[in-house]
Amino acid sequence: MQLLLLLCLALLSPQGALSRRLRAKTKLPKEPSSRDFTFELYRALASASPSQNVFFSPLSVSTILAILSLGAKGNTQEQILGALGFKPQHQAMAQFHDNFRQLLMGLTQHRDSFQLNLGNALFINKGLVIDNIFQLTIMTTYLAKIYPTNFEDPAAAQKQINDYLAKQTQGKIAGLIQNLDSTAVMVMVNYICFKAKWEIGFNNKTTQDQDFYVTPENKLQVPMMNRADQYFYFLDKDLSCTVVGIPYEGNATAYFILPNPGKMQQVESGLSKKTLRKWNQMTMRRRLNLYLPKFSIEGSYQLEKIFPNLGVRDIFTLSANLSGIFKHSNIQVSQVVHKATVEVDESGTRAVSGTGTVFSFRSAYPNSRTIRFNRPFLIAILEPSTILFFGRVTQP
Repeated sequence: MQLLLLLCLALLSPQGALSRRLRAKTKLPKEPSSRDFTFELYRALASASPSQNVFFSPLSVSTILAILSLGAKGNTQEQILGALGFKPQHQAMAQFHDNFRQLLMGLTQHRDSFQLNLGNALFINKGLVIDNIFQLTIMTTYLAKIYPTNFEDPAAAQKQINDYLAKQTQGKIAGLIQNLDSTAVMVMVNYICFKAKWEIGFNNKTTQDQDFYVTPENKLQVPMMNRADQYFYFLDKDLSCTVVGIPYEGNATAYFILPNPGKMQQVESGLSKKTLRKWNQMTMRRRLNLYLPKFSIEGSYQLEKIFPNLGVRDIFTLSANLSGIFKHSNIQVSQVVHKATVEVDESGTRAVSGTGTVFSFRSAYPNSRTIRFNRPFLIAILEPSTILFFGRVTQP
């Protein structure tokens, strides 16, 4: 039986830390669907790893599903679209895909303030014929590139794909595809690279090892960054959490969500687009004495084990209907691999030098409220048009 290997890759490497010069709030993402796909996927990933770090790109995963929906038919297509919150009987398919086109076009525009590089690629077995309309649509709508690949030589095919990923991610991702065999006929790749600096970074001389409580009984020492400054701030009493927004240079913003002790599950259960909208509207600029751990985490997932929880099942079975892509009827998806990484440190445009103004400015405002991210918290990276990344930091 021929198999389709689907790779979904996201890489986040923001080199940054903090901000004083706050501007207008980040606009909420205009998503192509109405369902809370981001947070339903997050809850599925979090429940599969209850005590682990979680980090992923909802944009990356939803883009892959949208591309597959182009070539899927019948129940296979309905399951994919249902997971994305799309209802064909109420919405036009053309508009659904055009929304993705506008989203990707906007995100791929050149920026001087930060780096955002994303793309899609299909590696297709030489001699395998795919539907002309599908091929044209993914190239024009999803900005995908197509590369003929000899999957009859798995080692050569694996090297071709891994070399491509290494080049597109500036060497950050190397050797990701392993144990490729001759049953594969196509590999679909989606990658995202985001690299940005905070408007004003932490002074690395103020970073000190402090306790981080993985659980109330279990703690570890982590490098804790510190700066007193103006931040977006909101105390959500309904969900029992504190929200702090820190902008990067440009239009991207990081939201850090700190649940009250013992309230992580309550916050996770309440995550939705409505919740994010409330946070965006209710956050106010306030001076905070902020402690944030310097951390690096990653998430790596076999999504074929997760998607059935979202209703996407047939595509991994003999019932898969991908007749909009292939003439053959015996092709199904074998794997959906997703990887995302994030790095947060002190660097910024002006604070790396560690001048004394940091300390004198702090002492001028003794009434700053102190917030310590010294227990598990959530992180969301937003660009004005979409949620790029979301995750949970359990062990920095």
